[in-house]
Amino acid sequence: MPKVTYHLLDGTTTRVDVDPGQSVMSGSVNNNLPGIVAECGGSCACATCHVHLARGHWELFAEPTDEETELIAYLDGADDESRLSCQLIVGDNDEEIHIRVADSR
Repeated sequence: MPKVTYHLLDGTTTRVDVDPGQSVMSGSVNNNLPGIVAECGGSCACATCHVHLARGHWELFAEPTDEETELIAYLDGADDESRLSCQLIVGDNDEEIHIRVADSR
């Protein structure tokens, strides 16, 4: 089962099993991790699930859609590693994925 390590705002990390086909956002929400709010429930409409994904892991996910790119463009703290975790669908691989939860405060 794929593993996602969430690097949280308080400096801690939490490693979670995420079923293939589920989003990185779901892995966080289902495990009550702080930082990923997910107000829209994963419909790519609010950007409250902003995370930073190292470029070395981008090939594990689909390219950002135009909608995702537009939402990220208006976020404070967005950078070239910014993604919306609702759009990061975990595949069936054994590579551990590291996600830095964005500071949305």
